[in-house]
Amino acid sequence: MCSYLLTGEKQLTRHETGTRWVRWLNGKYGKLLDITLYYKKVVLGTATLLLVVALIIMFRLGRSFLPEFNEGMLTLSTVSLPGISLEESNKMNLMIEEEMLSMPEINTISRRTGRAELDEHAQGVFSSEVDVPFTLNERSKEEFLTNLRARLATIRGINITVGQPLSHRIDHMLSGTRANIAIKVFGTDLQKMFSVANQIKTNIGGIEGLVDISVEQQVEIPQIQIKPVREMLKQYGIPVNEFAEFVDIAFAGEKVSEVYEENMSFDLVLIYKDEYRNSIEAIKNSLIDTYDGRKVPLKEVADIISSTGPNTISRENVKRKVVISANVSGRDLRGVVNDVQGIVNETITLPENYYVEYGGQFESEEKASGLLLYTSILAVFIIFMLLFMEFRNTRISSIILLNLPLALIGGVFSIWFSSGMLSIPAIIGFITLFGIATRNGILLVSRYNHLQEEGFTRYDSVIKGSKDRLNPILMTALTAALALIPLALAGD
Repeated sequence: MCSYLLTGEKQLTRHETGTRWVRWLNGKYGKLLDITLYYKKVVLGTATLLLVVALIIMFRLGRSFLPEFNEGMLTLSTVSLPGISLEESNKMNLMIEEEMLSMPEINTISRRTGRAELDEHAQGVFSSEVDVPFTLNERSKEEFLTNLRARLATIRGINITVGQPLSHRIDHMLSGTRANIAIKVFGTDLQKMFSVANQIKTNIGGIEGLVDISVEQQVEIPQIQIKPVREMLKQYGIPVNEFAEFVDIAFAGEKVSEVYEENMSFDLVLIYKDEYRNSIEAIKNSLIDTYDGRKVPLKEVADIISSTGPNTISRENVKRKVVISANVSGRDLRGVVNDVQGIVNETITLPENYYVEYGGQFESEEKASGLLLYTSILAVFIIFMLLFMEFRNTRISSIILLNLPLALIGGVFSIWFSSGMLSIPAIIGFITLFGIATRNGILLVSRYNHLQEEGFTRYDSVIKGSKDRLNPILMTALTAALALIPLALAGD
């Protein structure tokens, strides 16, 4: 049986009528469906493109351990030649102070010259620390520091390192040097080590962003060397260790007890009298005990000569070292270190058993970045397991995690447009961002599932669920963002 519809001149079967209705709907709404698919492709394509661009930018960002502080105060470390008098040291530091006080940003200066012998970091009067509060008016901090370094470069005979109180001490704790980068030359001959250190200083001087380059100060001082003659020691029956102990106690002294007088204590030191150690001839004629109780002059069992030697010998892991220190300004720390390592490897030929090591904040940045990478991977895995336990659906759990890379886009562009430095605090911020993105995904998917259980279609569930959760998610995000805006704007 067939039913017919009258359409003008002829009748059509119901099947033919249905076919024409489909053609009419496709003709009218087909373009709308094509436009919808087109916008879906545009959105997905744009998101994918932005993600790829963000990842490329992220791997090209500069890297540093901590962002540069602005503490409102500078700490200058000044080191002149060891052995210099207090008066001469004070005269040189007064020249530095006069140069800085002529700058409009600086009004007051305080200085500490030398440190007490019992101080944890005892230093002679050749070393000073200068605290310089400053207030920026018309110039930026970069312009101010550039001008300051240019002025201080005119003062000769003294190494000056410009830092800040906190960053200064962080650098000192990390590398033992009050600078961002410490290039350590290890070897046996101090003269060769200083030659290599000065060659490195000359070669890296043209690297962009590298400032305050200096080699550890060293001077030759007069010394008396007492070298044992083993054949004579054997003849007189004096063991080498007893000879070394005798020389140490006789001429350097050893505390053996304390004497108390009127509620005050004084060290009781065993040492030769001054007339036996105030000249090279007196030292040669000093008497030492033999195995049979006799006494012989020290010159009989040792060569005693007058010579010169370094005022200090720095060591690390029992090995001698000379340090080239430098700061970084206007560039990322990791990029500068890579340039330094490249130039040193290309231009410096080290003698056998001599080598170079690098220290500073970048070492901590490498270790912290590696640790955060491993812990982040572990955290993502744990998040996936928790999502699977909640939804019992691998596909839904994967969709929520798929949102995490997209959360990178805004953060990467923010860093790129601001400092351009990827530091450890920034990485921790990304981890926090991943947590927020995961929470938002859980809220949305939970709402979608709840609506589908109520009878909504998947399409309607997504539309209605997104509208329902838009306000709570935006309010939570804006609360955190608006609260941090004053801190971001007043960061200087």
